[in-house]
This record gives sequence, structure tokens and C-alpha cells, in this order.
Amino acid sequence: MTLLALIRHGATAWNEQGIVQGRNDVPLSANGRDEVSKWTIPLELKSYVWVSSPLSRALETADLLSGSRPPTDDRLVEMDWAIWEGRTLPDLRSELGDLMAAWEAEGLDFRSPGGESPREVQQRVKPFLSARKNLGENTIAVCHKGVIRAIYALAIGWDMKTKPPRKLKDGCAQIFEIDLDGNPKVHELDVALGSAIG
Repeated sequence: MTLLALIRHGATAWNEQGIVQGRNDVPLSANGRDEVSKWTIPLELKSYVWVSSPLSRALETADLLSGSRPPTDDRLVEMDWAIWEGRTLPDLRSELGDLMAAWEAEGLDFRSPGGESPREVQQRVKPFLSARKNLGENTIAVCHKGVIRAIYALAIGWDMKTKPPRKLKDGCAQIFEIDLDGNPKVHELDVALGSAIG
């Protein structure tokens, strides 16, 4: 059995202001660095190998958690929001109406103009999943909310036209089993990255 633990990066200033980041390379904020520095990797994940999205917010998170700079994989980069990046959600909702309603109506095929859909993110990460299975190494991948949601949707057959059966928490590892065909299956969700004791 090959396991993949997905961890979302710590907070950035754009996260804190409700700004859509996507592919913009926004670093961790001071609060985000402080937050990540308090996380600890559960004992059962200590032997896993590390990989990260190349975006600095993920790479810095991985660096702080693992104690060294891990290799990166471009397939873990955040979903491309194109012309909506750098804008706030209230601004987009005001201009476009209820963004969440649009998301739910299109589900996996929703995309911003010129951007990427969750289904396209799934197609991008499937070869990554197969590669991890072929290597046979349990892996921690530090990445982004859009990537984690896309893999979660793939694992449970969620079409994203409704709210998720379970809202995944930040500051946690989402652990999936990768089968022989490179498909994910939920292993354990919301494994807390607790603070060190003592």
C-alpha cells in the first residue's frame, strides 16, 4: 500500500485578505510562518519522503516542516484562476453574482475565463499519483487547496456540484491510498499537525 499525505501550505497575506491566489507566487505571511512553525508531523508520517509544489508558499511550508528543502513537482501547483487572480471574493461576487452558485452549477468543469477547471487539475495530478505508486514510497506532498480538493473529489467520486460530504480542515494532513492504477482512495482525513509538547 502506498500512502500520500497532502498538506496545504500556511497562510499568506492574500489568504488573510480573501484574495484569489492561484498561480501567483505569494509567500507565507509572518502569521503563516508562525502558524507552520507550530505544526509537527505525526509520528506515523515521519518516515515519508517529501515533495512540494514549486510555489514559494508551499515550498517554505515544506522547508519549515521537514527541516530541509524538498524536491518540487510542477503537477502540484495551484489551480490556475487566470484573470480572477489578485481579486477579492466579495469583488468577484459583486461583479459575477453568486460565485459559489456558479461553482456548484458547473462542478468539476467550472473555470474562470482562461483558467483551469478542477477536472483539469485532476488530469494534471493523475500522472503524479501514478508516479508515487510506481516509486512505492509513502509521500508527504505540500500543495494547495485546489489540488487537495481535486484529489479528494477523485477519491470519493464527488462531482463538486454540491458541498463536499466533509469540509477538509487546514493545518491537517489528508491521507490517501494510491491503488495499482494510480487512483486515490481516502485513508484518513484531517490528521492534525499538533504543536510540539515540552
